[in-house]
Amino acid sequence: MAQVKLGQPVNRRLGDLLVADGLITPDQLNKALAEQKGSTEKLGSILIKLGFINEEQLIGFLSRQYGVPSITLSQLEIDPEVLKLVPATIAKKYEVLPVRRMGNSLALAMADPTNVFALDDISFMTNLQVLPLVASQSAIKKAIDRNYESKTEAIASVMQGMSTDLSNVEVVDGSEEEVGSKVDIFELKESADEAPVVKLVNMVLVDAIQKGASDIHFESYEKVFRIRFRIDGVLHEMLSPPKRLESALLSRLKIMATLDIAERRLPQDGRIKLRYNTREIDFRVSTLPTIFGEKAVLRILDKDALRLDLTQLGFDPWSLEKFNAAIRQPYGMVLITGPTGSGKTTTLYSAIHTINSPDVNIMTAEDPVEYNLKGVNQVQVNEGIGRTFAAALRSFLRQDPDVILVGETRDLETAQISIRAALTGHLVFTTLHTNDCPSTVARLLDMGIPSFLVASSMLLILAQRLGRKVCVQCKEPYEADEESLAPYGHVATGAGKIQLYKGKGCPTCNFTGMKGRVAIYEVMPITDEIREAVLKGAQTAELRAVAQSQGMRTLRQSGLLKVIDGTTTIEEVLRVTLS
Repeated sequence: MAQVKLGQPVNRRLGDLLVADGLITPDQLNKALAEQKGSTEKLGSILIKLGFINEEQLIGFLSRQYGVPSITLSQLEIDPEVLKLVPATIAKKYEVLPVRRMGNSLALAMADPTNVFALDDISFMTNLQVLPLVASQSAIKKAIDRNYESKTEAIASVMQGMSTDLSNVEVVDGSEEEVGSKVDIFELKESADEAPVVKLVNMVLVDAIQKGASDIHFESYEKVFRIRFRIDGVLHEMLSPPKRLESALLSRLKIMATLDIAERRLPQDGRIKLRYNTREIDFRVSTLPTIFGEKAVLRILDKDALRLDLTQLGFDPWSLEKFNAAIRQPYGMVLITGPTGSGKTTTLYSAIHTINSPDVNIMTAEDPVEYNLKGVNQVQVNEGIGRTFAAALRSFLRQDPDVILVGETRDLETAQISIRAALTGHLVFTTLHTNDCPSTVARLLDMGIPSFLVASSMLLILAQRLGRKVCVQCKEPYEADEESLAPYGHVATGAGKIQLYKGKGCPTCNFTGMKGRVAIYEVMPITDEIREAVLKGAQTAELRAVAQSQGMRTLRQSGLLKVIDGTTTIEEVLRVTLS
């Protein structure tokens, strides 16, 4: 600890010392002492308030008197990590402010550098050597107020622009087995100080639901903490709470998801169930340590937003007819392909919902199970305990299934069991990550599946993407030359000018002109001609040509049809499809 001149408390000697130094007169000292009676203010602050001395003179004097450097706090930016070393309650109690950390030392601004109790307490608390700096009492108070803004005030300022109504919101406690058990969303977990944090977190969750977001990102950076929503497939920054609220907000999310709030070094996964009005909404929670703190991502699983009607997903009549025919076959494989977030799960669930009936045994292996489907036996894959897709599939075959859904075909073993099931009297649905339908065949062959098995087991391959729709509230028509679409694969009809639509931008769509999403499909039924081409080892381009000759539209062509009918824009189709 730094050595300072110890003696009587500074406010008992300060006046005489200032008079002796000629900075104030005895009469001014008496007036200041009279003012100080019954007050907790230090004499120096009163002398400054009365105008008998200015702050620079007082600090310079104290610095010389005690041999301690002085510091000006008014414009000083202090690292939030340094502020965390000394809690606000201690800073206010001793009228001190941590300024800078230098290795094993902590520079501490103090109104009274002779306060050995403060020096000892903070040294013990931080396990650092304390180096005192002198500043005026008023400057320290202002700096404490500025840097240690209360959690309540910080949250209140963040919530000023949010008008979310939380009167009908509650968290459903997943730890209870009884149906309907719940915890009031405003229930305090640790202390009354948590109430503002609880309120802010739930306002963010409800705001995301109201805006139709699919994901919420809580992101920690060096000096910034921000929250983003993924709306219609695109991330939007919504708010940036003060960095010091980061730990409290992330801890609240962990409590809601029944995760370990003390574990900040390892990723964790959990689930939150929220009841909003009459809706029950699940949030899949994933936390991940980053170099500047933890990041949390919440996937919103809203059962009410799940559309299970195939006619509403975006199929054109030809594609819908072929898909419907395939999913009603007694056996064979239907493969759906597309990147993450392209709506494959919705299409799969819609297919299952369409054929689900009391006389059909449907079993699914998913990672994770996103929605609970009535009358369907759903299994959560857990590779940590050996419950892989392949292991689940082997078990399914002993459970007398009619229909099997495999969430994802990730390896050769899973693919082999799925195809064997498809060839032995089961209807199998599964997904792959490929760009389009013809390349899916090549992917299966690359995995090691013989071409004769691929050809004989496949019923249909479907590729899909999700594109944003033009906002119906602000869409407006404009004329375009039909030939302008030709470079993108549109076959001109000779109409010349065609009417297209774009969104002007309004509050409903956050002034983006786009609101909601529609699926763009490429459907390739496996006909005899395609089977023959697969058996001959045809390349992807040749398979595509055969499929197109039999009526298949590519993703780009399907997207262009949605541009022409006013559902979306050419820019959106180009964004989500390959040429």
